[in-house]
Amino acid sequence: MSRRGNCFDNAVAESFFSSLKKERVRRKIYPTREDGRADVFDYIEVFYNRSRRHSHIGDVSPVAFEKASL
Repeated sequence: MSRRGNCFDNAVAESFFSSLKKERVRRKIYPTREDGRADVFDYIEVFYNRSRRHSHIGDVSPVAFEKASL
């Protein structure tokens, strides 16, 4: 990981930030920096990590995937 000049090292982070921008941030103007932070936090902790389906884990949400593995 993190080899200089290797574009594939950042693939996961680039994919996440692309999703964040497309699904939440684009075309939004936040009145304050705190409003922006709160919205990004909500996207990550409430939507992305709990209810958004991920193709890598069989198109289920991370919470459902974790429950199924128990």
